[in-house]
Amino acid sequence: MTVYQWQTKVQSFDERRDLIIPGNKQQTVDFAANQFIEIGCKAIEKQGFFTVALSGGQTSIDVYKRLSQSPFKEQLDWTKVRCFWSDERSVPPSTSESNYFSAMKAGIENLPIPPNKIFRMEAESNIEENAKVYEELIRQWVPSASFDLIILGVGEDGHTASLFPRTHGLHTHNRLVIANYVPEKHTWRMSFTFECIHKAKAISIYAIGPNKAEIIRKVFSEQYNPDQFPVQKIGLASHKAVWILDQDAAQNLIL
Repeated sequence: MTVYQWQTKVQSFDERRDLIIPGNKQQTVDFAANQFIEIGCKAIEKQGFFTVALSGGQTSIDVYKRLSQSPFKEQLDWTKVRCFWSDERSVPPSTSESNYFSAMKAGIENLPIPPNKIFRMEAESNIEENAKVYEELIRQWVPSASFDLIILGVGEDGHTASLFPRTHGLHTHNRLVIANYVPEKHTWRMSFTFECIHKAKAISIYAIGPNKAEIIRKVFSEQYNPDQFPVQKIGLASHKAVWILDQDAAQNLIL
């Protein structure tokens, strides 16, 4: 079994979730970038490629910016990366609302990932049909549909990917990717399912900043209710999720 250097920083919270609190915002972004590089290098060493699913959100964008800078950009063979997204808004890929656009402009487009190994979610039209197409792309390019790393964030309402509170996507089975209607936003989103997320070899959930402190407290301290806080469902006893938090996001946690 592979042992990673980043795992030496882990605090166990419960039987499904681990915590890592590296320090301030910059220390936390650097830690997340280091984890990304280490998992990627080990995957390439083992199987010849690295499969990763990116997320939206400002924290993830900060990590992508860091990865596209020295010394990180020189530490991974980016030509062997297979890059996916864990969710997407129903907008064109040329708008700043797009998770694909945001990640690419944050620096992913400046890395030598082969264009034919960058798989964006086409959520701007025919979203239900294209969710099935994306699922087939995963089955084609990700062995056993098990990503080496899936990156997630958490919204202030407790959503993760585009699995929003009280939406049908929280109860989908036997699918990897779905079109999920979000009534409160009057829009469709494309999203990985819990099933897809839990197949991953590593699941990292990022949260940075004081604006995330209250939802972090609720997710870790209040009664388990994934219909209200979907991110509570991430992590299994057999396969724990890792939360990477800065000091501000973790300030209300009782450890």
